[in-house]
Order: sequence, then structure tokens, then C-alpha cells
Amino acid sequence: MNILVTGGLGFIGSHTVVELIKNNHTVIIADNLINSKIEVLDKLSTITGIRPTFYQIDVTDEQAVESIFNNHKIDGVIHFAGLKAVGESVEKPLQYYYNNLVSTMVLSKMCVKYGVGKFVFSSSATVYGDQLSPLKEDMELKQTTNPYGETKAISERILTDTANANDGLAVSILRYFNPVGAHESGLIGEDPNGIPNNLMPFVTKVAKGQLSKLSVFGNDYDTIDGTGVRDYIHVVDLAKGHVKAIEKNESGVKIYNLGTGQGTSVLELVNAFMKANNIEVPYEIVGRRPGDIGSCFADPSKAEQELGWKADLTIEDMVQDAWRFEMNNK
Repeated sequence: MNILVTGGLGFIGSHTVVELIKNNHTVIIADNLINSKIEVLDKLSTITGIRPTFYQIDVTDEQAVESIFNNHKIDGVIHFAGLKAVGESVEKPLQYYYNNLVSTMVLSKMCVKYGVGKFVFSSSATVYGDQLSPLKEDMELKQTTNPYGETKAISERILTDTANANDGLAVSILRYFNPVGAHESGLIGEDPNGIPNNLMPFVTKVAKGQLSKLSVFGNDYDTIDGTGVRDYIHVVDLAKGHVKAIEKNESGVKIYNLGTGQGTSVLELVNAFMKANNIEVPYEIVGRRPGDIGSCFADPSKAEQELGWKADLTIEDMVQDAWRFEMNNK
């Protein structure tokens, strides 16, 4: 298939591009480079032997997006492009609502207009709000705890309503948990512009000496050691889930959790990183971060039953691959 991947030079997008090409799909990437780097395009070529077609555009720009649909026969869209920092979304809600919702609406409109049959949406476990884990797809969605999560919940509704109104459009909504790790080559990984918002790039940059210490947000949650518990999933496993979803979905709206089903605390992850890589990571406990919840992990059984997908890689794989990428990444 010819697959348009928005945000395809970002962390999860780039790994998904690799897996799509490995499965003989043709990839067209759209990315505005706000939180990604153009050098990733060369690295994708090195890993796969194929250079994907690339458009540097913002997918909120309807004219620019339509030019891609005019230039290519698109069979499916995988939509990653979006702002994604929980804390920042609390500070800049309008920016998040505009960017994340308008991009989803523009892409949905183009899929309907050009008869594109498959749409895979990068959603998030944040849509569940603060509910008791393990989280299941059929749970009623509660009020999310931050604007980022709300943009994902509203985008899910936009896509569901669009698919219900247009028989030819099949939508897969992938709610994923906490992607970490990097490609085994060490060429691509999580490399945010500016100060990292996610835990693992913070850990690796402290280990490398680029940052003095890791801030751990809160140690008074009702968890094994008081720090937040999350379902960390290797980004390569996550990428493979997107390939399974776009190849499988042929009708209606399907929702899947992509996680391991195992909760790991912040300190457990940091300690696993230090042990596996034999390096110290100084950290400091600070106050809770607005919008965060104590514990969040998946019930991923539906994805295994319907897509034949499950996460195979371990916490040790995640922390070793993340560190290899950091050491390779100048």
C-alpha cells in the first residue's frame, strides 16, 4: 500500500516507517520538523535502503495536505503528527486544541474526498482519565486530566463519527501507553528538540552528562515505591502494532490498547537503566506534575486476539537500546 505517515520523522513515526518499509509498503512522510529532525530521513534510508518521499508541511494546512493527495494515490494514513507534552498542554491549551484537532479534521476530510480506505490514529492512554488499571478498550472514557488527553479523546470522536458517516473509511484507534527504547541500529530513537518531556530521554541525557540530574515528579502516589507507575512499551513493538492495524482493518472503527500489560514505576525504570548500562543517574524527588496520575497500565489482550500483536521486548531491551541510541547520537 501507499501509506501517508504524518509526523513520520518523529520518535514513533520514524520507527513505524521502518516497519512499513520492511513489510513492502511505500511510505510518504509529512512532517513540519517542530519536534523532529531532517537528518532522520537519511537514517531511514540507511536502515531500510529506501528513501521515503518527504514533504515538509504542517498538516493543519489543508492546501498543503491536499497537494499530497493529488500527487499520490494514498491507500492509508497513519496520523502521528501532534503536540504531545502533558505539562505543556496545561500551559498552552489553545495551541494543543488547534494543532491536534485541526490536523485530524483536515486528514479526515481528505480521506473522504479522495476515497482513502484506511486511517490509523495515534491515540493515548490519557483518554481513560484517572481510572483503575488495567485499562480496557470498552471502559467509559472519563474526563481526561489535561488538554493533551482531551485532544486525543475529541480526535477519536471526530474519526468515529466520520467513519460512521462514510462506509468506505475504516479507522483503527491505537491507545498507547509509554513508548521508550530505540531501533537496534542505534540510528533512530527519541531525540526531542529542547528540554525533554518524556522520562527516558531525560534519563539518557543525565547519564550522558548533558543534564545534571533527573527530576522525579512525586513520590507520594499509592504505588510500589510512591513514584508514578506506567506501562512502558518498546517503540519497535509499538511500530509493529501500527503495521498490523493498517493491514488488518477493513471496516468500521476498531480501538486497541498497545501496551505490555505490566506496570513499572519511575524508580524501577531508572534502576533498570543504571543496572543494565552500568552507569549512575542522579535524581531528585520534586513535586507532582499537573495533569499526571498515579498508575496507568493496559489490558492489551484485544490487540493480541484481533491483530495477532503483542509486545515482545523487555524493560532491559528498552533501556539498553535507548542508551545505545544516546551514545550514537551526537
